[in-house]
Amino acid sequence: MKTAPFPRMHVSLYVSDMQKTIDFYNAFFGQEPVKIRKGYTKYVLDEPALIISFVENSERVQPHFGHLGFQVETLAELNGRLLAAQAAGLVTREEIGANCCFANQDKFWVSDPDGAQWEVYYFHADAEFNDPHFEEPAAACCIAPAVEEKLVTFKNLAAEAACCTPGSGCC
Repeated sequence: MKTAPFPRMHVSLYVSDMQKTIDFYNAFFGQEPVKIRKGYTKYVLDEPALIISFVENSERVQPHFGHLGFQVETLAELNGRLLAAQAAGLVTREEIGANCCFANQDKFWVSDPDGAQWEVYYFHADAEFNDPHFEEPAAACCIAPAVEEKLVTFKNLAAEAACCTPGSGCC
């Protein structure tokens, strides 16, 4: 028997400072929470279909759990979200043409007040390899070691003639 897809995903995270969390997620999500109670806040996003709640309990905050993310449908949407996140001072890293998780992507990262990392990315194509710098000891899951920050505009890499293959020097 085939079941229907889940209508909405739910995530709950522990946080150490609820007001800092609310300020960050209001800016990142571009909307206010639907519920705020003592030690609890909940957002309901329509696109993507997500319910995310935060429980204030600094002893339960777990560093290094991995990351969360949103895939966008177009480069124009990625650029729009990047500009909004930059205007709010949220962007911690930008990556263009990264071969991460065996996929070629353009992305940017933000980190909430407790260090939970969010990736916003555009998927170009599957890749047969990961960039070697993702395997360096300073790298986190799908996050390259720190490099010089710069303002970028994501472009359509698929339209470029050069192909990024192992040993080609493009990565």
